[in-house]
Amino acid sequence: MSEEVSFGYENVDPVEKTRRVGAVFSNVAAKYDIMNDAMSGGMHRLWKDRFVSRVKPQPGEAILDMAGGTGDIAFRMADRGAEVVVADINQDMLDVGVERAMQRGIDGLVWSCQNAEQLTYIDKQFDAYTIAFGIRNVTHIDRALAEAYRVLKYGGRFYCLEFSTMTWPGMKEAYDFYSHRLVPQIGKIVAGDEESYRYLIESIRRFPPMPEFERMIRDAGFVRTRVEPIMGGLVAIHSGWKA
Repeated sequence: MSEEVSFGYENVDPVEKTRRVGAVFSNVAAKYDIMNDAMSGGMHRLWKDRFVSRVKPQPGEAILDMAGGTGDIAFRMADRGAEVVVADINQDMLDVGVERAMQRGIDGLVWSCQNAEQLTYIDKQFDAYTIAFGIRNVTHIDRALAEAYRVLKYGGRFYCLEFSTMTWPGMKEAYDFYSHRLVPQIGKIVAGDEESYRYLIESIRRFPPMPEFERMIRDAGFVRTRVEPIMGGLVAIHSGWKA
């Protein structure tokens, strides 16, 4: 029997998942940032600010921002003087990011179409590796973590911002109702795409809980791993170091 992986609540062939995820992000690229504001009430901006403050990008550091798409994380790190490569498997998302950078007058970013599971970069190239709201869409998460470890220098740091499992009593049920019932409808109204946002919510539910994902980061070789829940685990910042 061939291997199957999750695409939302459905199990599919890995090649089919990669194709479908690509289609989802091509469909939502143009409205991606507007939808982030609509779905989170603008909270995603605060989460990203907090994430970058944890990364502590330094002037001259080489940082790979994987699944960086429209540039939200990269712009923040470039403001602090880091030399950022924005990588994403989806060229449509990168195109939106390049356009946003031009509109903002942000120069110096490198934009690259990359598969997180098979990066084209040499070993020990980057001081930090960041990935925000992207790793749950990777077909083989363990391979992406292994690649992150490979391209980091010794002493390099890994930071991941991702949706997780809310643990606040009573809030989990309310959030489940909001995400499953209302977010796809918001996607239909704002982006004209209900099904893509239904998948994105389902992908959150299939993502490993915080302790399990931390274990996967350790299994990839990272040490001093840490999990920082935000809003009771609605989102979480995961980190680790390459020793």
